[in-house]
Amino acid sequence: MRQAIVGMAVVALATAAAGSARADGKGFALDHFDPSERGSDWFATESLDLRGHLRPAFGVIVDYGYKPLVLAGPNGDESAAIVSHQAFVHAGGSLVLWDRLRLGVSVPVLVSSGGESAIANGVVEPRPANSSGLGDVRLGADARVAGKYGTPLTVALGVQAHLPTGDPDSYTSDGVVRVTPRVLVASKLGKLEAAVSTGFQFRGDTEYAGGHLGAAWGGAASVGVRLLNGRLLVGPELYGSTVLQDGALKMRSSPIEGLLGAHYAVAPDWRVGAGVASGMTAGFGTARVRGLLSVEWAPGAPPPPPPDRDRDGVLDAADACPDVKGVKSDDATTNGCPPDRDQDGIVDAADACPDVKGVKSDDPKANGCPPDRDQDGILDADDACPDAKGVTSSEAAKHGCPVDPDRDKDGIANEADACPDEAGPANDDAQKRGCPQAFVAEGQIKILDQVKFRSTSAEILPGKDSEDVLQAVLGVLRKHPEIKLIRVEGHTDDRGTAALNRKLSADRAASVVGWLTAHGIDKATLSSAGFGPDHPLTTNLTDDGRRANRRVEFHIEEPAK
Repeated sequence: MRQAIVGMAVVALATAAAGSARADGKGFALDHFDPSERGSDWFATESLDLRGHLRPAFGVIVDYGYKPLVLAGPNGDESAAIVSHQAFVHAGGSLVLWDRLRLGVSVPVLVSSGGESAIANGVVEPRPANSSGLGDVRLGADARVAGKYGTPLTVALGVQAHLPTGDPDSYTSDGVVRVTPRVLVASKLGKLEAAVSTGFQFRGDTEYAGGHLGAAWGGAASVGVRLLNGRLLVGPELYGSTVLQDGALKMRSSPIEGLLGAHYAVAPDWRVGAGVASGMTAGFGTARVRGLLSVEWAPGAPPPPPPDRDRDGVLDAADACPDVKGVKSDDATTNGCPPDRDQDGIVDAADACPDVKGVKSDDPKANGCPPDRDQDGILDADDACPDAKGVTSSEAAKHGCPVDPDRDKDGIANEADACPDEAGPANDDAQKRGCPQAFVAEGQIKILDQVKFRSTSAEILPGKDSEDVLQAVLGVLRKHPEIKLIRVEGHTDDRGTAALNRKLSADRAASVVGWLTAHGIDKATLSSAGFGPDHPLTTNLTDDGRRANRRVEFHIEEPAK
C-alpha cells in the first residue's frame, strides 16, 4: 500500500516537473474550491472516516462561484470581471480498503461560465473560451497512520494529483499535472468535531495580470457541532493557499475563503449539504460569494452512536461528569458523577470533610474543608490577609492581600487603564485610556498619535499635533538615559510604487531623526530606515487600514559590543 502511494506521488511529481507553464494569453485552473473526498462530513476538509473494507461512497457537489477572477484599476475598484462566474458539478467517488486506505476520484464538470476580456499590464487577458466542459480530474489516496474515526485524534498522510483534462482557455486547467502531498488530522470530542489538512502543491510557474502563480502551500480547517442526535453537522470551514516562489502571503497569489456549511443525514446511507462561502482575500480564484449544495450516498457509515467517554453506563449527553466514572442519579447536576454528599464538587473519596462544603486543596487533610475565610481562593494558612479578599503574590507578606487599585496613580483604576503602569490622562478610547502620549513598551517607544507629514513629502507638518508627539518622544528619551540606540522606521500604505514608497518612508524617518537631533538628542544614538509598504499593520483595502499603515515607529536597539 505504502509503495503504491509513493509510486503514484513520484510519477505525478515527475510529470509536473516536466510540464511547462501556461502559454501567453491562456488561462489556468481558476476554481479555488477543491472538494473533500466523498465520504467526508465536510465540504473542504476530511473527517477521515476510513472504516471498513471495500466500502464505497458516491456524491455530487454543485459549486457556484461569483466573480472568481476580477481585475482592479489603479484606485482598487473593479475594472473587469475576466470570469464573472463559474458553476461546476463535482462528481466523485471513493473506496475504503482494509480499514485504513482510501482511494478517491473527483470529476469537475463546468456547466456554466462567463466573463469579459480585458487588458492587464499590456496583455490581453481573454474571457473564458467555453462556457461548459470538463475540468481537471483529481485522483487521490489517503492512508490512516494514527488514531481512528470518532476519537480525539486521527492522522492520515495522502497525495492528490490533478490531471490536465480541462481547458486552460476556459480557466479550468493549467495544462499540466498538479500534485499535492498532504497531511490530514481529524478530531471528535463529544458533540464537537474538527479537521485540519495542509499540503504543498507542485504546479507550473507563470505570471498573470501582475500576480504570480506557481508552487503553493495550502490547507483547510473546520470546526463544528453535531446536533439532532448526530444527524446534523454545522460549522465554519476555512481553506486557502499562498504561492511560495515569489514570496508568501501576497494578496493576489493567496486565495482564501471562509465557508459556513451544514450537512444532514436524511437516511442512514444518505446525506445532503448546503453552504455559502465568501472570499477573504482578492487572490486569483477567490470568489466574492460561493454557493454549495451536495448530495451523497455513503453506505455503512451511519451517524456515530451516542458517546460514553468514561464508560460508566451514563451517556455523555446526560453525564454531568463525562470524563470521570460515576453513578446514575435522578439529579441532572450529579448524574454520572462520583458520590459527593456535601455537593462541594469534591468527591467523597478525596474529601477530608465529606459532610461539610469546602474548597479544594493540595493538602489531602484539608481538601474539601472550608479553610478560606475571605473566599479569595487562597487558604488561610497561606493568606497574609485572611479576612480581606486579595490576589496571589510571590511575596509572602502580600500573598492574599488586596492589590493597589491604581498602580500608576493617574486616577484611572487598573482594570480600566490601558497603561496601568504608566501615568496618563483619561480618554474615551479604551485603547488609549490612561496612557501618556509616548511610553516604553515591547521594545519600542510607543506613541498614541502619529507624526504628520505633508502629502507625498517628508516635511513634518507644523502645528500642535506633530509637535506634541515628538515632544513626548523627546521626553521619554530624556527620562530613560539607559536607552542608547533608537532606530526610527518609516512605513507607508501600498498606494503608489513600492520603490517610491520606500524612498518616501526613508526620507520621513530621516526627518524625524533630524528633528530629534535639533532638539538635543545625540545623533550617534539615532538611525533611520524606510520600509515603504513591506510591513503593513493591517489591510490596505480600507481607508482606516491604509491610515494605520502610514506610520513612524521608534525601535529600541542594543548598541553593538
